[in-house]
Amino acid sequence: MLNYLWAGMIAVGIVYGAFNGKMQEITAAALDSSREAVTLCITMIGVMAFWMGIMEIASRAGIIEMASKKLDPVIRFLFPDLPEGHKAKEHIATNFIANFLGLGWAATPAGLKAMEEFAKLEDDRRNGKVFGAARKKGIASNEMCTFLIINISSLQLIPVNVIAYRSQYGSADPAGIVGAGIVATAVSTGAAVVFCKLMDRRRKR
Repeated sequence: MLNYLWAGMIAVGIVYGAFNGKMQEITAAALDSSREAVTLCITMIGVMAFWMGIMEIASRAGIIEMASKKLDPVIRFLFPDLPEGHKAKEHIATNFIANFLGLGWAATPAGLKAMEEFAKLEDDRRNGKVFGAARKKGIASNEMCTFLIINISSLQLIPVNVIAYRSQYGSADPAGIVGAGIVATAVSTGAAVVFCKLMDRRRKR
């Protein structure tokens, strides 16, 4: 759907520019934007490689596992039906930590693995291997919905990607967004948690 939307917007812009004699400006803008896109991608690849390397080092050093244990009360609060010691917990912790650092790209692989574990848990529930509120096949579980909503709200303590963007485009204070980012994402995450808990209570009733 988004592909059609963007393609339509581009087509309308080109046709409008052609009828108004602006094709030269459109061509120049397209070339300038392409150059900026390549430059930005190179910058972001460097940032992503650096922080994903840090995350990998932390994982191999046992820091992620230790952080997972520290986050266990939070995970148990958000996912009360998740069995003790379930494999999804470490992936959830890794995803949360990456999001705290504003590393959406680094958080994605862990998020996908967590979703896979949630899917396996639902299969076990349907087969009677694990106690829990089973749902019909093809319907997202409560854990899946909660995890997705928390990721969308995404509490960020250090928005690394945004800082990199601001630095790329010549901001005098690239890190000036940190305070506002913490407040905004804290409010959105708080609202997400309240919503999840209300919906969970409604489901159990």
